[in-house]
Amino acid sequence: MIATGRPDALLRKGLKLNHLRLLAALAETGQLTQAAGIVGISQPAASRLVAEIEAIIDAPVHQRTGRGLGLTAEGRALAQRAQRIRLELDDAARDLAEIAMGGVGQVRIGAVTGPAMDRVLPALQAERLNHPNVSVEVVVQPSDQLCEQLLAGRLDFAVGRLPEGLRAEPLTFRPIEAEPIALIARRGHPLFSRQSLRPIEALAHDWVMPGPDSLLTRAVLTRLQALGLPRPMQRLYTSSFLLTLAMIQQSDAVAAIALASALQVAQGDSAVVGILPLDLGIEVEPFGLITRERVSLTPASQRLADIILEG
Repeated sequence: MIATGRPDALLRKGLKLNHLRLLAALAETGQLTQAAGIVGISQPAASRLVAEIEAIIDAPVHQRTGRGLGLTAEGRALAQRAQRIRLELDDAARDLAEIAMGGVGQVRIGAVTGPAMDRVLPALQAERLNHPNVSVEVVVQPSDQLCEQLLAGRLDFAVGRLPEGLRAEPLTFRPIEAEPIALIARRGHPLFSRQSLRPIEALAHDWVMPGPDSLLTRAVLTRLQALGLPRPMQRLYTSSFLLTLAMIQQSDAVAAIALASALQVAQGDSAVVGILPLDLGIEVEPFGLITRERVSLTPASQRLADIILEG
């Protein structure tokens, strides 16, 4: 095994960037042939690199499994570092490209639905005014999927929440604010004709929410219980914003969604849905800015992150 205490021990024994690139690809694919293709070498060349790695660290890095190759504990440890190094090099290349092209850049943001409307959209509008040559890709998904994409290097940062299962991962979280929840229904819904809407009247209708394990659903049920109210009827579970809108437009169902999203879809005389005049005080735990630990954002990404944090 490599002797500890020398920070350059692996380099002194001959570990090279090609070794790290292959290990990172092998961790992603679990197949030597596919990993070789990603790195741009033949399978025999990849086998030689694996043998060199094992000679350098004096331990096997992979083992045969029923589905291909599985990394050993030593292989996983080295592969995780290799993936971080590869991501850092990718980000460095983007930094240099932005500098060379005078402000041109590309930013990849992930966000959950409410903050995408309330925080990310205004930030994009401000960025386009000052830096029109920067292109931005926005991915709207649940927080767990955003964090997985962030760890894989497919996003620069995300605006969401740290799921329980990912709180031990190398991610940093800077809280922004809690997310209030509103109830929406189609325009013309019987509930809009009530002089003074009571919670029990809204609960007489079907509610559309995500699955029972989602943060939003848990927040709704916890608040209703605290108010001494029964659980709402819920026959449709979906995290799809579009399906939620379609469902309430075509029925007397009620949907619980982020207030920021509700304000977007309910504004204007032509809107087909409205916000029910009923505030139950429901809030989802604070969302925040999520980044990879000890990773510097590119200049364009940092500008957008700062705007989002400032609100």
